[in-house]
Amino acid sequence: MKSLSLATPNPMLTTPVQKLGLALLATSVFYILYEGLRLKSLPAEPLTLLAFFVLITGLWLFLRDERIDFSKNTNSLAVWMRSLSARGIWGWLVGIVLTEFYVCLYWVPQYMAGMIQLFDPFSQVFRHKPADQWFVYGAFYTFFVLVMGVRFIFKYRHSRYHLVRTISVMFFQLGFSFLIPGLLLRLQEPELYFTYFWPLAYSNATPDTWSWQSQTSIGAWFFFFGLAMFFVGTPILTYFFGKRWYCSWVCGCGGLAETAGDPFRHLSDKSLKAWKIERWMIHSVLVFVVAMTALLWINVVTGRGLLGSASEGFYKTYSFLIGAAFSGVVGVGFYPLMGSRVWCRFGCPMAAWLGLWQKKASKFRITSNGGQCISCGNCSTHCEMGIDVRAYAQQGQDVVRSSCVGCGICATVCPRGVLRLEGSDKDIPERTTQKRTVHIKLEDVKML
Repeated sequence: MKSLSLATPNPMLTTPVQKLGLALLATSVFYILYEGLRLKSLPAEPLTLLAFFVLITGLWLFLRDERIDFSKNTNSLAVWMRSLSARGIWGWLVGIVLTEFYVCLYWVPQYMAGMIQLFDPFSQVFRHKPADQWFVYGAFYTFFVLVMGVRFIFKYRHSRYHLVRTISVMFFQLGFSFLIPGLLLRLQEPELYFTYFWPLAYSNATPDTWSWQSQTSIGAWFFFFGLAMFFVGTPILTYFFGKRWYCSWVCGCGGLAETAGDPFRHLSDKSLKAWKIERWMIHSVLVFVVAMTALLWINVVTGRGLLGSASEGFYKTYSFLIGAAFSGVVGVGFYPLMGSRVWCRFGCPMAAWLGLWQKKASKFRITSNGGQCISCGNCSTHCEMGIDVRAYAQQGQDVVRSSCVGCGICATVCPRGVLRLEGSDKDIPERTTQKRTVHIKLEDVKML
């Protein structure tokens, strides 16, 4: 028996092909960072293009050898068996690279001069404008949402719900957050991102934004559209669908978390202490952005006579601490260390506003059948929002939490069909329960 266990490869570990893919990824990324994040242009174009080709090849090799066995991919212990997804050396390296990229993006973009130059021809053709660090960032962002979205679809291909919602976030990111803003610039219109509303896009409701957007009809329309979505659209849509209509189907931050951040979703802190900190922080940010926006308008109305430059100081403080450091550096750079929804849990003011309506006035909830729960822990492990779903399921209680984004993974990974998303899309567990339960029983027989 011992020799058999040694001879049989552990299905949870990284395969040789995946290790080759990771090696190619690391080599190309370090080359691009070394040559691109410097105050000079990138070297000869063929070598640079080769580096990007190696990057894509490495990513494809890693993804193609992913385990297609759904029950092993979503086991509560399997996710802790890899260095990349268990805060191992690969996880730390990825976190360091992401953090360095965001620091350069927000505060020292001159170190991205070479990389920006590489994207300039594409930007000139697409937008009729020179490339900048934000265009490079948008291109990378969209690329990873699309590529990792395909991986997510393959992983959860048995679920129609996940298929549709993943296609939705890919569609909104590619179309409404990348292509349409670029085409607007090409048409000499304001660069507008239709998937971000105030207060998440905190500058959208400021006097400065209104002053330049109001110069065009589409800009003025978008200004009021964002406010209408906050005050009218959000309460109505959240009443019927919960906050998932935005956080798991539309939002670009949520789209990146659901796709590129999926390997790290189990790293979210499930403790009661984290939940208390989450509630205080996210609502404090909501109050902060509302007060900041109000002060900016008061400053305009009073002709700077009441507050002077204090309101602008509030804006700069929020932009630095929340808009850059929290949402970018920590929110994405810390994926491999703290999970994929750190920003959504602790800092996003839009998530706070959606959560208030979901908690108090929404038909959406996750119901549970506690009598069938076997306490496997899959649901809690895979909750990216740090909710201890198993504690609710064991007591047969509905999961009604303002932080829940309705991703539905907890219901999908449950081997007994204990959990169900109510309000709509009620068939998530039924589509997978029977097949996966048979698989578990066969493994139990083998163990016996």
